[in-house]
Amino acid sequence: MKKRDTKQTILDQALELFSTSGYDGVTVADIAAAVGIKAASLYKHYKSKQDIFDSILAKAAEGYQEQAAQLGLDGQNIESDSPRYADMGLETLIQTGISLFLYFLRDQTARKLRRLLTIEQYKNPAASGLFTDQYINAPLAYQGALFKTFIGQGFFNDLDGDVAAAHFYAPIYLMLCLCDNCPEREPEAVGFIQRHITQFESLYRKGAKE
Repeated sequence: MKKRDTKQTILDQALELFSTSGYDGVTVADIAAAVGIKAASLYKHYKSKQDIFDSILAKAAEGYQEQAAQLGLDGQNIESDSPRYADMGLETLIQTGISLFLYFLRDQTARKLRRLLTIEQYKNPAASGLFTDQYINAPLAYQGALFKTFIGQGFFNDLDGDVAAAHFYAPIYLMLCLCDNCPEREPEAVGFIQRHITQFESLYRKGAKE
């Protein structure tokens, strides 16, 4: 029988509790009980509830990096990612976009963390800042820099790169919110994203309409 990874189980159970009861509504004793250990034993693995939460954030970031790497991307480095995106045909670009969408939708850590921060942003200033950074600032900064690079290279039409980032990202995040509440609409959302990327390409890529 495979030995249980207690350290990972603590993170999994903590995130489940956080995503349903909120960060402040969960105690270390609650997490330990969900894992099936005593609070004293939990402290052998993590120093505090904040340490557990920070480890969840690190796990989420690691999961995204692994997913990006599977797609041949860095996910954060524009210099390495921009040539990769520029070489993609439309079908590859669509499949890449859908793959990333489904990762954020289906991955348990990514999904529960999004739920947690969505709830906590209205109660906790630190959570509000994390929500803004994770789901607004970081993706718009990355995509804005990517599209500005394409504009500077003459690959994209000479339009506002920051607006282009919002045009690209906002519909995808909207579909995530839709599927979080209505998971049965996932096929509809995937079809919409396919049409969205196709139209975005025709509007922004230079010569795409020719």
